[in-house]
Amino acid sequence: MRFTVLTLFPELFAPFWDHSIIRRAIESGIITGSAVNIRDFAVGRHQVTDDRPYGGGCGMVMKPEPLAAAIRAAKDRCPGAETVLLSPQGKVFDQPLAEALAQGEGLILVCGRYEGIDERVGSLVDAEVSIGDYVLTGGEVAAMVIMDAVTRLLPGALGGADSAEKDSFADHRLEHAQYTRPPIFEGQPVPEVLLSGDHGAIARWRRESALIRTLLKRPDLLRQRPLESEESRILKRWLVEIQDLVTSEHLPGAGSLPGGESGR
Repeated sequence: MRFTVLTLFPELFAPFWDHSIIRRAIESGIITGSAVNIRDFAVGRHQVTDDRPYGGGCGMVMKPEPLAAAIRAAKDRCPGAETVLLSPQGKVFDQPLAEALAQGEGLILVCGRYEGIDERVGSLVDAEVSIGDYVLTGGEVAAMVIMDAVTRLLPGALGGADSAEKDSFADHRLEHAQYTRPPIFEGQPVPEVLLSGDHGAIARWRRESALIRTLLKRPDLLRQRPLESEESRILKRWLVEIQDLVTSEHLPGAGSLPGGESGR
C-alpha cells in the first residue's frame, strides 16, 4: 500500500512515519509513505497557495492551480491509487470504509487548510472523507487517522494473524475487557476465569464481555447486524437475571421503600 499525503505542512508526518506499527510496516515493505509539499507546485517567488474568497467573507481559500498540479503529479506516480479529500463534507470514516480503502493499491490523501479548497478541484478527487462532525485546523490529523486504521488491516502489519479481526468495530462489537499484571490492583482482582488456563471458558468470557460492553457503551452497534444465536442466548439470560433483581423484595419499589413506607 502506497500512501501519498498532499499537504502544506509535510514536516508534521516525519514523527508519524517513524513510530510504532507504521514504522514496522514501512520497514517490512508493507506500506510506503510520503508527504508532498503543495507549495512546491505554486508559481512565483513566494509560492502562494491561498487567496481571498470570491464574494467576500473571512479567511482564505486554497488556490486551485498548485493543488491541482500536486494531485495530478501524485496520480502520475501512483495511477492505481484512490484520491481522497479530507473534508467535513465527506462520508464519515468508519471501520467498513477503512476495510474498503485497504483493498486498493494506494491512497492519495489531500489535506485542506484555511476555509477549504477551491470547489473546482473537486473533480480531481475520487472521494471525500470526514473523520467526524467537528472542526480541525487542517486535514493532516485526519490523514494520519486514516493511514493508521488502514495499515492495521493490511496482512502482516500487526503481530498476530487475526489481531485486526478482534479489534473493536471489526464485527460491529466493541472489544472485550483487557487485564494484565498485577492480579490485584487497588483491591480490584482480575476475573478468575482469565487465570484458569481454560481456553474455552476464556473465549466464552471474552465473547460475553464484548457483548455487555457494546450493550452498555455503544448499543447502536448491536443494530448493525443480526444477533448470533449465542449472543441472543446471553442477552435473554441477562434479561431474566435483571427481572429477578427488579422483582426481588430486597430492592426498593418491590415491597417497601426506604424509611418503612409502603410501595403502594
